[in-house]
Amino acid sequence: MTHPVTLLLGVHAHQPVGNFPEVIEDAHLRCYKPFLETLHAYPDFRFAAHFSGWLLDWLRERFPADMQLLAEMVERGQVELFSSGDTEPVLAAIPHRDRVGQLRTLNDKLTAWTGVKPTGAWLTERVWESAVVPALAETGLQYVTVDDYHFFCTGKSSAELDGYFSTEEDGTRLDLFPISEALRYRLPFSPAHEVIGYLESLADQGQSAAIYFDDIEKFGIWPETYDWVYNRGWLKALIEGVLANPKIRTATYADFHRQQSTRGIVYLPTTSYSEMNEWTLPMPAAGIYSTLLANEKAAGRGDLNRPFLRGGIWRNFLTRYPEANWMHKRMQGLSARLNELPQVPQALTDDLYRAQANDAYWHGLFGGLYLPHLRRAVWNNIVALEGKLDALGPRPGIAAVDLDFDGKTEIFAHTPGLQLVIRDDGLGAAHELSSYPLSHNFGDTLRRYHEHYHDKIAGGPSSQHHGDGIASAHDIVRFKHPVTPEDIVPDTLPRALWLDELDGTGLDDYTLADQATLRFERSGVTKTYALAGSTASVTWQVQGLAGHRFTTRINLAMPSCDGFLGRYVLADGSIPSGFGQSLSLPEASSLTLEDGVLGSRVKLQTSILAEINGRPQQTVSQSEAGFEKIMQAVELQFDWTITDDACTIQLQLTIEPS
Repeated sequence: MTHPVTLLLGVHAHQPVGNFPEVIEDAHLRCYKPFLETLHAYPDFRFAAHFSGWLLDWLRERFPADMQLLAEMVERGQVELFSSGDTEPVLAAIPHRDRVGQLRTLNDKLTAWTGVKPTGAWLTERVWESAVVPALAETGLQYVTVDDYHFFCTGKSSAELDGYFSTEEDGTRLDLFPISEALRYRLPFSPAHEVIGYLESLADQGQSAAIYFDDIEKFGIWPETYDWVYNRGWLKALIEGVLANPKIRTATYADFHRQQSTRGIVYLPTTSYSEMNEWTLPMPAAGIYSTLLANEKAAGRGDLNRPFLRGGIWRNFLTRYPEANWMHKRMQGLSARLNELPQVPQALTDDLYRAQANDAYWHGLFGGLYLPHLRRAVWNNIVALEGKLDALGPRPGIAAVDLDFDGKTEIFAHTPGLQLVIRDDGLGAAHELSSYPLSHNFGDTLRRYHEHYHDKIAGGPSSQHHGDGIASAHDIVRFKHPVTPEDIVPDTLPRALWLDELDGTGLDDYTLADQATLRFERSGVTKTYALAGSTASVTWQVQGLAGHRFTTRINLAMPSCDGFLGRYVLADGSIPSGFGQSLSLPEASSLTLEDGVLGSRVKLQTSILAEINGRPQQTVSQSEAGFEKIMQAVELQFDWTITDDACTIQLQLTIEPS
């Protein structure tokens, strides 16, 4: 007699810290709400769910009746709630003390809400490093879910992965459930009867469990899925088909874990799901890796050899993108400062944990490094936390350290209102300009990178459907905005502040002459920074360059981007354009940038009339909705023609309330 296969179905719900409220509300109405309402009507269908703590708080406050359905399903034993780091950090990328704190925060939140202490955890982006085991075990969590790919990399076969395994770190045990990629790619894209047929085949093969845990957003938010899952009845058909089938039973992970024994010991390599391992690689390595996988698949060796073609690891994002690395190292530095306090106020811990949310640190088909509002949320919390720490324990006004481990010293200069960070890398430019009253980093920009998916742009829109089902976002090429070859030319320099040129050639040979006075020198130019109140000033003393053209470029992160609340204002009060349009002033001494989202304005004043040009700095990235152009910053260029052999130019940047 064939024993039924146990379907362990889990869904993961998360929205990034800092995401737009209307986006989260739409996600709830198109996905979370109908999913919970549908499952609530079938008490015998058991499953697991994970809601990141930040999202859970948001939904419970705004949609209490809908979330009460989830609480009722927990009470009647239908659903098991999984824990994780409260703000959905990549646990491997934060200090152990913060792993423990983040996990305990959501553990306690779930326990207080439902009366049930969680025993399972969702591992953010399934980023596995064995170093996370002690924190998970220390907080009472007994098992996590990772991909079957992790196990394939150890030599396991799919037939072996019908239960959970155990691992240990320094003698501390943690159990691991392998998520089936075959199910991840079927749910919800294949017709319900085909999914049920696949589950039946597993039962016929004597498999104990079919393990699924993936983004709930696939059930309503991904392209085409709302109509497919709810209007066309896919989810109901799956539930009813499973409940009516004697070869399939459902269970929570907790029930299965109690009733079954471990399949044995396993040690997983440092990895994530296979798509992530491709996304972490820079060009040209990403292109080479992608081609290699495609060739192996075409030759019929894809499944056989994929475990041995692993690509990169999640931490590669911190080497690929200096902007992500800078956020990460700033966060780590503040975590260390916070840990030194004899008593840690909860508000400061909250700032730190929000700054650890994973989304803005990486990029693939998902991941929000390219989204300014998500990076801004991280920086809002970093700057806010630093300001509070400074109030509790002042630090030197000027300090130098290689914080991001790139071999170049960063000079930190700050006042109670502003912080300027200048990297001693020859450019003599500032890479951070943070306002403590606004909790905003005006240097939070992103340069253009050559992403390997840019090669798909030339092919135009396309999609690949799953038989009679619908296409996955992984298989769709579509365009939200027109994209030209010029839009994807990569930058050769960082998008910093006060990048200088002489006659159109970038200056990259500045040396730090005096740290105390923030003075940099090169042949013919002495450049000095100064901070006073809410003003940052840069002074250039230019000698022997009469007749030459001197230029500086400033990239400013303005939260309004190309929206209607961001605009240029001239000295006479007139408004020539918004940040999303080009600006050309043949001769001017001042320019103001008003930003309604920021609730403030930036005033730029030069001591000598300059030609001022402005334009939006945009990048091209992909998401589940398609290729899109995103404004990252306002790029302003100030040009002066040097008329004297000895000339002094000063440019002041002042942050003013609106």
